[in-house]
Amino acid sequence: MTKKVFIQSLGCPKNLVDSEVMTGCLMEAGYVLTADPEGADILLVNTCGFIQPAVEEGIDAILALTEIKKGAPQQKLVVTGCMVQRYGKELKKELPEVDLFIGVDGFPNIVSELSALGDLQESVMQLPATDFLMNSNTPRTISTPSHRAYLKVTEGCSNRCSYCLIPKIRGPLRSRTLSDLLAEATLLEKGGIKELTLIAQDLTAYGLDLGKDREGLIDLLRGLLDKTSIPWIRLLYLYPMRVKDELLDLVAENPRILPYFDIPLQHISNKILKAMNRPYTRQDAEKLISKVRKKLPDAAIRTTFMVGFPGENNEDVTELMSFMGEQHLQNVGVFTYSNEEGCEASGFANQCTEKEKEQRKAELMALQADISLSLNRKLVGTIQPVIVEGISRESDLLIEGRTKYQAADIDGCVYINAGVCQAGDIADVLITDAHHYDLVGEIVSSTETG
Repeated sequence: MTKKVFIQSLGCPKNLVDSEVMTGCLMEAGYVLTADPEGADILLVNTCGFIQPAVEEGIDAILALTEIKKGAPQQKLVVTGCMVQRYGKELKKELPEVDLFIGVDGFPNIVSELSALGDLQESVMQLPATDFLMNSNTPRTISTPSHRAYLKVTEGCSNRCSYCLIPKIRGPLRSRTLSDLLAEATLLEKGGIKELTLIAQDLTAYGLDLGKDREGLIDLLRGLLDKTSIPWIRLLYLYPMRVKDELLDLVAENPRILPYFDIPLQHISNKILKAMNRPYTRQDAEKLISKVRKKLPDAAIRTTFMVGFPGENNEDVTELMSFMGEQHLQNVGVFTYSNEEGCEASGFANQCTEKEKEQRKAELMALQADISLSLNRKLVGTIQPVIVEGISRESDLLIEGRTKYQAADIDGCVYINAGVCQAGDIADVLITDAHHYDLVGEIVSSTETG
């Protein structure tokens, strides 16, 4: 009898790829995916455990599924991912309703682990070593719209930021081979992908673990340009001190690599950056931004800032606001510091209160909203290439798309209110109106991409 599985994926795009691998493995074994948890035989949630809000989201999702399971005791409840890796023993003790816990690198064995459960009444915990590295032969079912997908370039991270648990949860940096990544990209293109987003904890670290004659991000990008014709290639998570001239020149020379630079600066106060173990200064960041804009005047720069880090004071926040006002970055995310047990920073003195963190975040986001609106208004009257997502999530009277300056599920979007197109088309859109994060426009012409 065919079994149905309901999968809920939480967290970042890297986690989503893990969920796609689990889905691929299960479907290959004969399971059927369902969007109805009540009608499923298997309830599965893939969790994030990076910071406390993500943990709370994961717990809420698990508890919601346990309520469903109460009405169908034969259902199996499976919890996977970072939260399991981080809190395995505690979760098993506190959540006896869960049948199977699997850590971050056990998910490729989901089929065999489910088969081994049988009629066991006690929870099973599987926490294998963090050494898994997917390849192009790993089963994977794409869950994003059919015209876009993520290419996970590495696993783990070997940076040592004082606020981050990723190296402890996900293990050290592990890079896939260039040939394998190109093989997967080719398969994705055959499947109709028009926008390929490269992801990693630190994309610019790709290859650093592969030895003396290693191939790096530049080699990968050249390979993608040579071996595929994917029109949009997007880069996420570029470590500031590894964004070199060679990368900027390659993007400037090849319009298929989108001029979108996601460079998480985290802060701009030299004192706070040093405490975060980020090996650069405000001056370094300013030089990098200047260099990007000199080589690619139309590039979009996205960053994230963390407020409320231990020792941060009003002067540090004022400096950060001054920097934002001077630089006018296109896309900025602001997060509050989460004091995670196990991080070096958790033992630092002068911890900020939650009220201070939230106030600082609100101030920075209000400033960025004005900056974003100002930049978006400059686009009114211009024609921008837009990749069409499909019917808008806001209204079925609108079409939704994104410019090359907007990453899916991260930045704003373009609401298209006139013209004919299909999902996956890359359309020329006349921008007619601007909001704080979104744009409005009408199609001038559309190129069917598949």
